[in-house]
Amino acid sequence: MDRTVIRGRPEPDAVSRPVVPLALIFQQSYVARMASTFAVLADPRRREILDLLRERERPVGDLVDRLTLAQPTVSKHLRVLREAGLVEVRIDAQKRFYRVSAGPLAELDAWLAPYRRMWEKSLDALERRLDEIEGD
Repeated sequence: MDRTVIRGRPEPDAVSRPVVPLALIFQQSYVARMASTFAVLADPRRREILDLLRERERPVGDLVDRLTLAQPTVSKHLRVLREAGLVEVRIDAQKRFYRVSAGPLAELDAWLAPYRRMWEKSLDALERRLDEIEGD
C-alpha cells in the first residue's frame, strides 16, 4: 500500500482519520459560546453591571460608585464581560468607558425564543382554562 509522507511521517490511513462535518464543528463552537455566556451571566454582579450599562455608556469609576464594590473587583467583572463579548470598551485619554455589546445578547435571545413561545402557549392555555372556570 502506497502512503503519503508528510514531514517524514507517513500519513495515517483515511479510515483511521475521523471526518467531522463542518456543521458539527460550528455547532459545538456555538454551544460552547452559549455555555460561556450563561456562565458569565450567572454572576448577579455581572448582571447588575449589564443593567447599569443598558441605560448608557459608563466609566469604571461610575460603576464602582453605583455598585459599592472595590475598583479591582469591578474591573475583574468587566474583563470577564469583555472577554465574553458582552461589553465593549472605549478609551478616552485616561478613562475607560464601557457599553453593552448587543451581539451575544441577541444570540441568547434567539436561542431562548422557542422556549418563550412554549411558555406563552402554556400560559395562554392556563388563562383560557381559568376563564372557563370563572364563567362556570
